[in-house]
Amino acid sequence: MIKTMIKTKVCELIGIEYPIFQGGMAWVATGELAAAVSESGGLGIIGSGQAPADWLRQEIRKVKAITKKPYGVNVMLMSPYVDEVMQVILEERVPVITTGAGNPGKYVPMLKEVGTKVIPVVASVALAKRLEKAGVDALIAEGMESGGHIGEIGTFPLVPQVVDAVKIPVIAAGGIVDGRGLVAALALGAEGVQLGTRFMCAEECTISHLIKDKIIKAKDRATVITGRSTGHPVRCLDNHFTREIDQYEREGMPPEEIAQLGVGRLRLAMVDGDIEKGSIMAGQIAGAVKRIEPAARIIQDIMQSAEREYERLSARFGERRV
Repeated sequence: MIKTMIKTKVCELIGIEYPIFQGGMAWVATGELAAAVSESGGLGIIGSGQAPADWLRQEIRKVKAITKKPYGVNVMLMSPYVDEVMQVILEERVPVITTGAGNPGKYVPMLKEVGTKVIPVVASVALAKRLEKAGVDALIAEGMESGGHIGEIGTFPLVPQVVDAVKIPVIAAGGIVDGRGLVAALALGAEGVQLGTRFMCAEECTISHLIKDKIIKAKDRATVITGRSTGHPVRCLDNHFTREIDQYEREGMPPEEIAQLGVGRLRLAMVDGDIEKGSIMAGQIAGAVKRIEPAARIIQDIMQSAEREYERLSARFGERRV
């Protein structure tokens, strides 16, 4: 365990050592990765995506076999299996769920009955306020720097506005890779951070090594946004697929046809390792990810660099006051 002064309300709420969430990325965040992150003191989160309930139960039991520490499940509320997935979460008494693509309000009472903490992802102040009224426990304010489906507001503008608008804890996400991002998020009023792209290069992450290599080789302008015409824009690493989508959008292909072209592309990338025809959802911070390493080392690096940054800032402002 890392000795740290950085303990927040989120640590107390969930019972984790460090205020670090691993993003619940579909086809990426399996039980192996979630268990490794949780065992290392963060909150590991299984990405259920649009997988069936039986798959999720299997992944949950993988986590339980490896660690006794808190873990979570990310639930996509637009999944055709959402009701069955929620039933598995209730039966397995999952400690935490994060949610996306909708309002989990109708599930909150039954989740509370079994002690599950509900922490939705939000990309706007309006949704944050609505979900607080629904009784959720905390919020993840995710800026458009993140990988995958994105909103329209950056992390730095979004987080303080959400923090000011609600009374429950807020976790910052989007464009965060190290301790500097954690300290910055705390300065904005957040109680923790969520990272996705860096954990894609954890040793325990089961995605194709070809995808990990592409992230490590990425530069600062490696990501692009596709699917704007569909109303559901997605940030990915630039490749043949994203350039194809861009061309079709410029030519005026109907949005529903554009959306259909994306079906199955995420799995094609993450599982099959197709770096050109797959959808490599990754954040703008990909250019700062330099190596494949154990999840425990990632968390250790974040916390140690956050402590160093805190000490540096304290010294700088201390000197100025003198």
